[in-house]
Amino acid sequence: MDSPPLTTTAATEAQLIDDSEEFRTLRRSFRSFAFPVTIGFVLWYLFYVLLSCYAPGLMRTKVLGHVNVALVLGLLQFVTTFAIAAWYARYADRRIDPPAAAIREAHGAVVHAPRESAE
Repeated sequence: MDSPPLTTTAATEAQLIDDSEEFRTLRRSFRSFAFPVTIGFVLWYLFYVLLSCYAPGLMRTKVLGHVNVALVLGLLQFVTTFAIAAWYARYADRRIDPPAAAIREAHGAVVHAPRESAE
């Protein structure tokens, strides 16, 4: 669904919000979580891929029965993905959502959260 075009007043208000210290703090809070976690996960994934390419003997090592190191590390990729999602949801509930709600409240009906405007 496309949102309606912003009017000049709404665009000016959006620029005021974007320039506000509260919004900069909110953006900094998001980035302080998202960037390091993303970098960490990409490094973890590349480690898995590089081990698969350059250490096949290690990856072939049996851990338990027919389960080898490659399978364990591959499954841990999924576990890590879900753990990061849960961690971010908790982080957002505590550090992102309250300031975002305060910014929305302070600026009234000019700004809508994506979920609110979609309903």
